[in-house]
Amino acid sequence: MKAMLLQKTASLTDNPEPLTATEVQMPEPTAGELLLRVIACGVCHTELDEIEGRTPPAFLPIIPGHEVVGEVVATGKRVDRGIIGNRVGVGWIFSSTGEDHENLSNQFVATGRDVNGGYAEYMTVHERYTYRIPACFSDFEAAPLLCAGSVGYRALKLAGLENGNILGLTGFGGSAHLVLQLAGYLYPKSPVYVFARSPEARQFATELGAAWTGIANDQPPERPQAIIDTTPAWQPVLAALKCLRPGGRLVINAIRKEQRDKSLMATIDYAEHLWQEKELKTVANVTRHDISAFLEIAAVAGIRPEVQVYPLARANAALGALRAGRVRGAKVLAIGETRTAADAAHSL
Repeated sequence: MKAMLLQKTASLTDNPEPLTATEVQMPEPTAGELLLRVIACGVCHTELDEIEGRTPPAFLPIIPGHEVVGEVVATGKRVDRGIIGNRVGVGWIFSSTGEDHENLSNQFVATGRDVNGGYAEYMTVHERYTYRIPACFSDFEAAPLLCAGSVGYRALKLAGLENGNILGLTGFGGSAHLVLQLAGYLYPKSPVYVFARSPEARQFATELGAAWTGIANDQPPERPQAIIDTTPAWQPVLAALKCLRPGGRLVINAIRKEQRDKSLMATIDYAEHLWQEKELKTVANVTRHDISAFLEIAAVAGIRPEVQVYPLARANAALGALRAGRVRGAKVLAIGETRTAADAAHSL
């Protein structure tokens, strides 16, 4: 089968094409597993963290990818074969304990980092960590819901928002453009302010209903009660802490932060950034419940991911564009034949 393999970790600056198109052996499902024909796989910033070594893969070479939409084509033992032909999704959580806080367990296994993922024509996955995808979403639309949307849902829960509180979002990519829509549904009286570098991202946020947009250091009309940071940098963390109202909370939605501006954290000022009972939380992975619950809410709320589609062979180009910040919504790889008319209409 065709797959894109990561052979070694390195900065994209030093190695702008880190993935190699390769023919590899098709995996076989073991007991409790499914074999999926992969239709689509989202491209997530966490792949950059893996490729550049901030959260290194458990082994090399490895097939990355953890926002997977596929069709069940075979099963291992102890699996109902009646599910063959079903469309299912796979997220960042490949397996864990199944407990409420399984995202924090040392038994957490990440798709595409600790086991082979979805940048391939086929993959295997535990049946209990797959998710039925609502019919209202096309294959390409569904892919970013499985991580960008689900981890955004977890971040919004951790923000502790009440309806009417102001929410801020720093960065406006795959996750934030879904959180903006989600917040509009769950907290319809809460204005959302978006802090983003590019004018295009700010315009996109306005189109999706942001009440105000600006860059990280801009002063919004009012101080937010909560801010969710989805950027890889440290400067927005300082800016967000300064911007929060007393008693406000910053939630950092990232697996890792980059090192390039980490020295700025040495300038943190207690009175300016932390005093008056401000709080900081981080999002650590997702649970199985996060993904299944978000998919249900997204369908009812009418959330619509904006996607840019690339063929599997151009995965390096998608990663490069993501690294450069050239994103409107989310990027998705088209891998197998799609089953939905909406996807067939996408230009590759």
